[in-house]
Amino acid sequence: MRLNPPRPDEYSEEQQTVHDEILQGPRGRVRGPLALWLHRPQLARHAQALGEYCRYGSSLPPMLSEIAVLALASIWRAELPWYSHQKDAIDHGVDVSVIEALRRHEEPDFKDEAALAVYRVVTELVKDRVLSEQTYHSAVGLIGKDGMVDLIGIIGYYTMIAMTVTAFELPLPEGVAKQFA
Repeated sequence: MRLNPPRPDEYSEEQQTVHDEILQGPRGRVRGPLALWLHRPQLARHAQALGEYCRYGSSLPPMLSEIAVLALASIWRAELPWYSHQKDAIDHGVDVSVIEALRRHEEPDFKDEAALAVYRVVTELVKDRVLSEQTYHSAVGLIGKDGMVDLIGIIGYYTMIAMTVTAFELPLPEGVAKQFA
């Protein structure tokens, strides 16, 4: 790890306040990028709010959100968000074969058109940095304009997480094997 999170016994008053706010949220803990972002408490506060919305308040069904997160983590080869979201993806109905294809950087055989549309939006934007008219209109037709806006927010938030994990080399928990080695 290139930069350790601030130590709780050395928190400033503002860091402690933001730490406590995050603890009281739906995550109930402060770890990973959020812990690191506490170096800049206002960044942590606002990132936590965006993350809470993206993960718990989005108009997208959780299955589609988890497909987006895993597709993005796979493209970035971001081990920590991949690890953190694998179980959630399964719990929300993402087939194990889809997860395995994403891990191998292959297009999964989706049974659901909306899932395929979400995957294609993520891969086009993150890998190609462009979104084709066909993919855009297909996605909006399947997930709606609100779903599309939320999907772009999810992509942006988890890109920030992937960048943080990559730039600061945040490790996996002890004993967890890398998936993208």
